[in-house]
Amino acid sequence: MSHAPTSGLGSESSMCRSWLTLALALAVSSALLGRRAQATESGASLYVPGLRGPLSGIVPPPGFYFNNDFYFYSGELSGGRRIQIGGAVLAGVDIEARVDFLTASWVTPVEIFGGRLGFGVTLPFGVPRVSASALIAAPRFGQSFAFSNRDATFVAGDPVVTTMIGWDAGKFHWSVGVAVSIPGGAYRDGELSNLAFNRPVGDVYAALTWLDPELGLDVSGAVGFEFNGKNSDTDYRSGNAFHVDLAVSKNLTREFAVGLLAAHYEQISADSGEGNRIGPFKGRVTAVGATASYNAAILGTPVTTRIKLLREVEVENRPQGTMGLLTVAFPIGGHSHSGSQRAAAAHR
Repeated sequence: MSHAPTSGLGSESSMCRSWLTLALALAVSSALLGRRAQATESGASLYVPGLRGPLSGIVPPPGFYFNNDFYFYSGELSGGRRIQIGGAVLAGVDIEARVDFLTASWVTPVEIFGGRLGFGVTLPFGVPRVSASALIAAPRFGQSFAFSNRDATFVAGDPVVTTMIGWDAGKFHWSVGVAVSIPGGAYRDGELSNLAFNRPVGDVYAALTWLDPELGLDVSGAVGFEFNGKNSDTDYRSGNAFHVDLAVSKNLTREFAVGLLAAHYEQISADSGEGNRIGPFKGRVTAVGATASYNAAILGTPVTTRIKLLREVEVENRPQGTMGLLTVAFPIGGHSHSGSQRAAAAHR
């Protein structure tokens, strides 16, 4: 997510204000995404490490926004450890995910307790590629042991709906929100390659940003709690978890910014259910990485592009790997006068 420009780089420019507005919209989009983090059944969670990065505490001015996020993950579960996916218990697992998220968000002119109210919807689709050196137990497959199983299919995931409220006070900006994953995707019972959770998942979060436009410096943090329901097809109930994100970033020019990311996710309750064949499976993951963003005007429309790369450095009971997120975002239509004023105020 891009930041406010440094002092002396055209703070009154309308394009600059548009870029800031779009950057704030990217912060909202971070609250709308989530898939394939390393926790719970199948190693899948609504939370993605590092997703809530720069400007995560800011809800943008009223308006409509769209962004496309391409997510990739490559990891493995080694050392003879087991994981349960689609009702099957596997060992020696390699996971490759290529997933696209389409997100539309609307920040309304409505204010609640002085904060801006926004909503969003995310639709995921892509190809999760899963391979295993050993299939330990798979009653849904009609097998008890086999070698070298793999599956890769283009599938649609569960839609995610989000609501959030944001406030501002000088250089401080904070927000709270709730994201809910609704079981409605193309879940494939008994298959390894799935993008849909097939269980209700809720995530409650709060985020804070300290933004100094003169320095071009942004320090942002977010904390959240994830609630997991039961997969009715596998009778597997995933445990609940908390997560923390931290991002520090700096504008090098008006258009270009770089930053560092850190994230931690930890289950605080065990997996359970009649379909659970691997025990509590309480997991955790810590990831660190970097981010860069670039602003450009295309046919008069401000477009922000951001890339994030993170490496999981400490993992328990989960695959360990590398993840990335490439985001392209732009506003839909114009913004209200009051929205432009808010963007300009945050810019200054």
